[in-house]
Amino acid sequence: MIVTITDDFDLRKIAESGQCFRWHIIDENTFQIIAGNRCLYISHIADQTWQADCDENTFQAYWYPYFDLDENYQAIRERISSDRDPFLWKAMEHEKGIRILRQDPWEMLITSIITQNRNIPAIQRSIEMLSQTCGNLQHDSKGREFYAFPAPNQIITLSEQQLLDCKLGYRWKYVHAAAEAVEDGKINLQKLQKANCSEAIRQLTGIYGIGNKVASCVALFGLHQMDAFPRDVWINRVLENEYPSGYPFENYSPYNGVYQQYMFAYYRNRE
Repeated sequence: MIVTITDDFDLRKIAESGQCFRWHIIDENTFQIIAGNRCLYISHIADQTWQADCDENTFQAYWYPYFDLDENYQAIRERISSDRDPFLWKAMEHEKGIRILRQDPWEMLITSIITQNRNIPAIQRSIEMLSQTCGNLQHDSKGREFYAFPAPNQIITLSEQQLLDCKLGYRWKYVHAAAEAVEDGKINLQKLQKANCSEAIRQLTGIYGIGNKVASCVALFGLHQMDAFPRDVWINRVLENEYPSGYPFENYSPYNGVYQQYMFAYYRNRE
């Protein structure tokens, strides 16, 4: 089907923004996107026009919310002027097209744990190995095989060695503990989607092995808490170099997480 999107939407910038790890570049204009047990091929074919290999009902029901197409990112950017914050304005102009995906909270929980102290290729490799080890075999629209992201009950059946074989390293304990917490109902990710940001992070950090940074990533990318503000080495550099007198969190609420993504991508891409 043909999709028209008039708001900010850049597949490559989203793919490189550090929030998704099952996006694969097929060619200059085409991406394969695996999310949960679904697979989409989407191509940029003209200005504001994309082609997706699914029917309109599937796109509207699943991919439209996944890409957060109800949100106006141009309006979010326009809240900040070049006079008010020249650095953030420049970062937004450079990274325009990023959106905060509405990813599955469970998948984002495990993915965020796997990202700890890893580079992107290593993260992607571990996620694919975990999916292939215990995820359900699926077929895309072209009949090619891919593996769905595994459910909690599938992960908890894996042994320590099987998890280590997915190149998880010390994180295998954290992955297993998170799967148990969700499967046993110790944490309810669906309820957390309705909680405020601070409460969501508080509950997430109660899971073994999850600190504030991972919890903030889950809140932003999985629970769609748009004010969550994950801090890694790049954001710490931004805060130190660009906001020595303090970053205006209250003034930029409720979109601190969106602005964080622009700043993160801008700093990383200019290195």
